[in-house]
Amino acid sequence: MIATPLDQAEGLRRMRARKPVKVIAVASGKGGVGKTNVAVNLAVALAQQGAKPLLFDADLGLGNVDILLGLSPRYNLSHVVSGEKSIEEVLVNGPQGIRVLPAASGIARMAVLDGLAQASLIQAVSNLDIDVDYLLIDLAAGIAGDVLTFSCAAQDVIVVVSNEPASITDAYALIKLLSRDHGVRRFRVLPNMVRDQREGQMLFQRVAAVADRYLDVSLDLLGSIPLDPALRSAVRSQRAIVELYPDSPAARALRELATTVRSWPLPAGPAGHIEFFMERLLSAERSLQSL
Repeated sequence: MIATPLDQAEGLRRMRARKPVKVIAVASGKGGVGKTNVAVNLAVALAQQGAKPLLFDADLGLGNVDILLGLSPRYNLSHVVSGEKSIEEVLVNGPQGIRVLPAASGIARMAVLDGLAQASLIQAVSNLDIDVDYLLIDLAAGIAGDVLTFSCAAQDVIVVVSNEPASITDAYALIKLLSRDHGVRRFRVLPNMVRDQREGQMLFQRVAAVADRYLDVSLDLLGSIPLDPALRSAVRSQRAIVELYPDSPAARALRELATTVRSWPLPAGPAGHIEFFMERLLSAERSLQSL
């Protein structure tokens, strides 16, 4: 499914007619740091606070948002890319009324989509005619092409990091690549699975110290999520911890994160940076056609 310039232009007109949507990418330099758990619980916590989030599983070849939420979608984004189904037909309902766009799992071709296919997915998501005020994009771990594409289409990038050397090194590499090659200048850093707030602050300072020395970026500390045995139990039960164990330390921290996210200003226009991203794509296509 590749959108033509006319399709994309029509999408832009429709995006301008709708209310602003806050687009947030949830990223990590490496796997195993709890990124998807953060994205899932942030979506549910936002819904608990009265927001209307759409959770987009953008780990296209190894998606597991549906598994963490105990969902059994009949279709996923691979059916959209193949042209078999529309985005609307793939959408499923999750807890607290959140909407979920499930990714494929174990389909190799989905993990290597080219730039136009990635842009077409963004276009299809931006054309959804549903009442949403937050679009949370749960990215694949690392620095693959789709991670960079979807990060550039977001207004805010949350980088989840744990207190281990590989996570810190890879988080810095992700920030460096997005800032140096793609113009992303602001990152929200979320220490996860830490013993206490002090450890979270020290972890943030380790990332910030290197970034401040070598990069022209702004890093914000988003608080921290404590290591909590209740989270393992929630994962086994395929439930969000903010629902299953609302009084647990991790659930309280995740609700605080949702409150912080709701304090961020909405984009100035209906589509925010998605629109700017699509306009750049359209401009590049017109330049190629004029050659």
